[in-house]
Amino acid sequence: METNIQTTATRTVERSARRSRSSVPLFLAAWVLLIGGGVIGTVWYTGQVKAKLTQDISVQTAQQITAMQQNYDKQLKEMQTRFTGELTTVQGKVDALNELLQFTKDNANSKTDNSNKLFSQLNEVKKELAALQKSLDVLK
Repeated sequence: METNIQTTATRTVERSARRSRSSVPLFLAAWVLLIGGGVIGTVWYTGQVKAKLTQDISVQTAQQITAMQQNYDKQLKEMQTRFTGELTTVQGKVDALNELLQFTKDNANSKTDNSNKLFSQLNEVKKELAALQKSLDVLK
């Protein structure tokens, strides 16, 4: 019986040794599969997050560009309106100056000399009339 117990004990030890030897590579293979799955999952998830961020940034950039373009167009229209108003004002001043120059040119001919002569003669007549009035007052 002792021999039988020894053989059973050695068989049990041998079986557990065989099981532990075959379970170590199986355990390592399972860990390698888990780690590999984790790495692949991480790469896939990172790609998804990167694509989502890229899309979000593209949308934000497009919105900002649109807003900037609308602001630029608005400012450009305001400047055009102001420029047109200022140009109209300057054109009015130029027209008034041209009218004044034309008036001066028209009055710079011989009529002006005649007008000046008439004005001078009128002043002389007024002076003589004032002198005559004084003489008349003295006679009274």
